[in-house]
Parts: sequence; C-alpha cells; structure tokens
Amino acid sequence: MELDSLYQEVILDHYKHPQHKGLNPVYTAQVSHVNTSCGDEITLNLNVENNVITSITWDGQGCSISQASVSMLSDLVTDKTLEQANAIVKSFSELMASKGTAAGDPEVLEDAVVFAGVSKFPGRVKCALLGWMAFKDAAIQSQGESK
Repeated sequence: MELDSLYQEVILDHYKHPQHKGLNPVYTAQVSHVNTSCGDEITLNLNVENNVITSITWDGQGCSISQASVSMLSDLVTDKTLEQANAIVKSFSELMASKGTAAGDPEVLEDAVVFAGVSKFPGRVKCALLGWMAFKDAAIQSQGESK
C-alpha cells in the first residue's frame, strides 16, 4: 500500500503544480478534446520544428488524473522527436490498456508509470488518456496530415 500512496502523491503533485500549463499563443497545431463521460477538457498547443517538439503547452479543467496526466505528458515529450514521442504515447496507451497487469517502463514513461493503478478502472482510463490522445491528434496535424 505504500507504493499506491506514493503514486497518489505524484499524481496530486502534478495536479497542484502542473508542468507547461498555460497556452502558448504561437503553435504549429492546436487540438481540444473533451471526455464526454465526465466533462474533463484539454486544449493542447504543440510546436514542432524540424521534426522536434520544441514546446507543448496546454490548458484545461477536470479531475486530478486528467490534469496530472497531461502535465506528465508535456514534460515527457518536450525536446523529443515526433517518433520518440509516438513511442512514449504507444507505451502509455499499452499501460492504460493493461487493466492493471502491467507496471510500465520507467525508462520510457518516467513518472507516468504511476498511472498503472488507474488502468484497473476503465472509467478513469479515459481521464488518463485525454491529453495523450489530444497530443496524438496535434502531432498528426503538425505534419499536415488529416485525422
């Protein structure tokens, strides 16, 4: 139970002190997503130069899981290539689909492994994935591709 408590503290810390929150008015792509199950909202601005994510900023409202998750995402993918970021998103998506059977790779996901416990709760998985799916769409949009 100590590990669960630590994980909850990491989520709450990102919720109370979010990384990269506040939309940069200059962006390559902007995407807004809403979780229709609960009303959580995320708007994400992405800047990509020479296939490298130079900044990812966001704003939104919702539960601690959705807000902490996008905070961790924004920290993880900044200064990564789009290919590296897509591998991180894939790893997180697999963790969320594991229904609590996977621990996640801390080498890839860093603090985001704390969401392993969330994967046991299908209703909360959508919250955790909200910002990640917005990022995925913004990355596609930044490359000039259609959704």
